[in-house]
Amino acid sequence: MIKMKIYRKIFLLIFAGAVAFGATAQVETGGTIRKRSERDKKKTEKTVGVTGRMQSFYEKKAPHDADLSYMREIYRDLDLKKAENSPLYYPEDAIDGKENLLRVIMGAVVDGRIPAYEYLDGREIFSDQYKVNVGEMLDRFGIYYTQAKGSTAKNPKYHIEEADMPTGQVLNYYIIEKWEFDRRSNRMKTRVEAICPVMTRAGDFGGEAKYPMFWVKFDALRPFLAHQYVFVNDDNNIPQYSLDDYFNLGMYDGEIYKTRNLRNLSMAQMYPDEDMRKHAQDSIDNRLKSYGKDLWVPSREEYLAQKEAEEAKAAAIAAGDTIPGRTVVAETKNVRRSSARTKKRSSTTKKSRSPKVKSSSSSNQPNSSATKSVRRRKR
Repeated sequence: MIKMKIYRKIFLLIFAGAVAFGATAQVETGGTIRKRSERDKKKTEKTVGVTGRMQSFYEKKAPHDADLSYMREIYRDLDLKKAENSPLYYPEDAIDGKENLLRVIMGAVVDGRIPAYEYLDGREIFSDQYKVNVGEMLDRFGIYYTQAKGSTAKNPKYHIEEADMPTGQVLNYYIIEKWEFDRRSNRMKTRVEAICPVMTRAGDFGGEAKYPMFWVKFDALRPFLAHQYVFVNDDNNIPQYSLDDYFNLGMYDGEIYKTRNLRNLSMAQMYPDEDMRKHAQDSIDNRLKSYGKDLWVPSREEYLAQKEAEEAKAAAIAAGDTIPGRTVVAETKNVRRSSARTKKRSSTTKKSRSPKVKSSSSSNQPNSSATKSVRRRKR
């Protein structure tokens, strides 16, 4: 019996200790949300990478053609020399896990995480038939590489050293924008469909020549862009936006170099004159931005305010002034000044008309209060 009691006490002590340890562990880790550190992020990216669930989260389902009343494809050229596009170029070297857009794209493509497609000059087809052979592409552009670990014949992987990354040669990016007006939401939506790095090298006959490398679909690239944060100006050095936000919010500045058309002509081919080409580009931009506004029906208050503004503008033009806005402002200023002068004049006239009290001791009317003297008389 004594031994049984001792064994029982030992068993209870061990059980109590296990329960206490489990409770302590639950208090420390259970029910709390711990932020992932940079070490955990790198470890997860190396072992897991982009999961299917993460990829499906960033994929946008294209709207059905029956829901669209307007759609247009725009090709833009992002020049990295412009200040608005500098977040895509810097930092030139990878620093503390921060990489520019080219390193993000090349890293995902050479590892076999996302596919790359051939540049077909305006007839892009994102299918398996036009997938790029990464090894041949690297050889074609003279980029040195080695076979990475885990590379197989069916799933080849490559590794590019830091010094061999052509960051200084990729000075432009081509993007495909889709402007779509959705009937259900009555809104014009803009989305980036694909991105193409463009390598700039010296031409055979002098000058510089552009060589588009390949296309990558933006939806497939978004999980990698969401981890790279950049600051968009020099006034605030806190990286508040990711590269994914940068494209979705339209922070870039790109010139239209082509629109999808039946003849597959670029803007330079359609408008050889530079001034005419610039005018056509501006007109396309203005039409895209005002398309949704033209379909919006204003409210009664907005209509009356607009009508009143148009009538005031017409009256100012009829008065003979060529700048109605300035005329209205000048008239309001003159009205204010004239009203101020009128107030001053009215106040002076009122003061002059007020009766004055005469103090005269030699008056013959003793009963009149106006002729009584306010001086003390000696008695």
